[in-house]
Formats: sequence, C-alpha cells, structure tokens
Amino acid sequence: MRSQHSELILTRSRRAFLLQSLAVLAASTMGGPVMAASLSGPKLNGDVAIENFSVDGKSQDTVRVTKLIKTEAEWRQQLSPLAYKVTREEGTEAAGSGKYVNNHDDGIYHCICCDTALFDAKTKFESGTGWPSFWQPISPLNIVKISDRSFGMLREAISCRRCDAHLGHVFNDGPNPTGLRYCMNSVSLNFVAKN
Repeated sequence: MRSQHSELILTRSRRAFLLQSLAVLAASTMGGPVMAASLSGPKLNGDVAIENFSVDGKSQDTVRVTKLIKTEAEWRQQLSPLAYKVTREEGTEAAGSGKYVNNHDDGIYHCICCDTALFDAKTKFESGTGWPSFWQPISPLNIVKISDRSFGMLREAISCRRCDAHLGHVFNDGPNPTGLRYCMNSVSLNFVAKN
C-alpha cells in the first residue's frame, strides 16, 4: 500500500515537471516569456515601466519598454570581465577600486548594461565604504529590490529593472532625508556628465 502511494506521488511529480518544462519550451520557441535567473529566482521576460530622464536630469515621463534579455555570450562580449562578474553573476568589486568612488561631477549614473538612468549625482554622498553611495535612486521605477540571503545575512540587493543587472545593495545607515545608503559597484554604472 505504501509503495503504491509513493509511486503515485512520484508519477504526479514527474508529470508536473514535464508539463512545466513543455510550457517553458513552448513559450521560448513562440516568442513568449523566457526565464532569466536572478538572486531571488526566475523572472519572466516582458514589458517593464521605467522613467526616462534627459541628460540634465529632468524626467521625460514613464515609458513601457521591453525587458532586455541577452545570452551569456552576448553579455560577455558587451561587458568587461569584472562588469560581467558583478552585473550578471551578482559579484562585488573591491572596496576603493571603482572609478566613481571619488567622482564629484554633476551628472547621471546609468546602467552599464542597458543605459537606464539609475542615480543622480546630487544624491551621492561620501559614505567612507569605498563604493559610490547614494541616498535615493533617480526613480524608484528604474530599480528592483531583491532579498539577498547570501553570506549568512539578509540584505536588499538592488538591480536594474530593465535588464536585471546587479548593481549593489541598500542599507539603512544613510543620511537624511531618506536614511538609506544605496551602495553601488562603479563597474555596474556609466556616468554621463550634465551639460
């Protein structure tokens, strides 16, 4: 009796796995949703809303854009080895090594992978951590917070909404007015000076 029950559960599990696999395969071959890995599990491809900004940091309204999905080979061709490690594999650059740690110019920090505007230099502050730090993103629409349980602690990882690039983490020890510290990797950013 017990072995028949176990066999029935195993058969149902196999059937569910096969159906799920077939659905993913069908969706990917028909131009439907494609899975992309992230810190908190798979995400589905599709449209996302982001806020566009001009070079001088003025909002140009919210737009719907296609989520950017590329193959591993395409990302490796576009990015430096360190940028790939950080943005596509949730790595971290060494403290104090990033080119934007001591940048004090006025401008906008964009995603190195998809050029989405992420942070205005007006919100950058000296955190003393060795990474560029900001007290808020340029728009909450342009980032995603993801629970990160790596290294035996619970943190909030920050990624780009359009392409899922890992950017860094946010902590509750920043300055006013938000009290937040968005601790970002320079290699995940591209700075564009304001005119």
